[in-house]
Amino acid sequence: MDFHTDLAMERQEICENRHSENVRVKTETRENAKITEIEILNAEGEKELGKPKGTYITVEVPEFSHDSELLDGRLSALVDAIRNLLPKESCSALIAGLGNENITPDALGPRTINNIFATRHIDKATAISLGFGELNPVSAVSLGVLGQTGIESAELIAGIAEDIHPDVILTVDALAARSAERLGNTVQLTDTGLTPGSGVGNHRRAIREEILGVPVIALGVPTVIDTETLLSSTEKDNNLLTNAPRMMVCPRDIDTVIKRASRYLALAINCALQPTLSPELLLSIV
Repeated sequence: MDFHTDLAMERQEICENRHSENVRVKTETRENAKITEIEILNAEGEKELGKPKGTYITVEVPEFSHDSELLDGRLSALVDAIRNLLPKESCSALIAGLGNENITPDALGPRTINNIFATRHIDKATAISLGFGELNPVSAVSLGVLGQTGIESAELIAGIAEDIHPDVILTVDALAARSAERLGNTVQLTDTGLTPGSGVGNHRRAIREEILGVPVIALGVPTVIDTETLLSSTEKDNNLLTNAPRMMVCPRDIDTVIKRASRYLALAINCALQPTLSPELLLSIV
């Protein structure tokens, strides 16, 4: 079944009337944030939701286009979600931004990278002298897309990881949703990695731990939906899709959504990877 969505939450909602011991769901609400954790437990769960076995955390917050506040419950919710998926010990991290910065709905990854606090080049003595204390080594790279570089994002990440040996890789990419209500107010995190372009039918090489030999955490915000999901069942029954081109659509305030969502993701990643530094300090650095 083709759900036209990257979100495990939407797939679970479609299947929620089915009793299943193969998928575990728990929900928590805190200040300005709702957190839903979906755990696919086995191969049967993979078949039911059409997603790889693993943990999927969805953080729902006020719409990015309506509110620019960051230092409240929505930040702590996302920071905690990232930390829940990170290796338990202090670690070095590679942050990879996927997408085309010249196409606004696809620019989430590159824009997030612009606000990452990269620290791998800062030695311990310098960090202490600057008042940072000990920093986890963080590298950040914007990968572009295959049409720009001629190189798969997975190939670029593999080459970089082979050279710098990170303990964990975090990828940031724009996602596709099934419901317009998810656009610009939802963040999904998963420890299963990702297949770039899968939500819009443009599958590229997978970026996963089984392939790279390093844990991969994928973060994303849905920025587009498929036009097919906007049509009613009556319209579909009348075969109005027969000659209609398939399109992906985005909110008209997508510029604001990308600007604020990328800032939110970057700050949360920075806080999760540098737990000794305050959000206020990190905001002043990048």
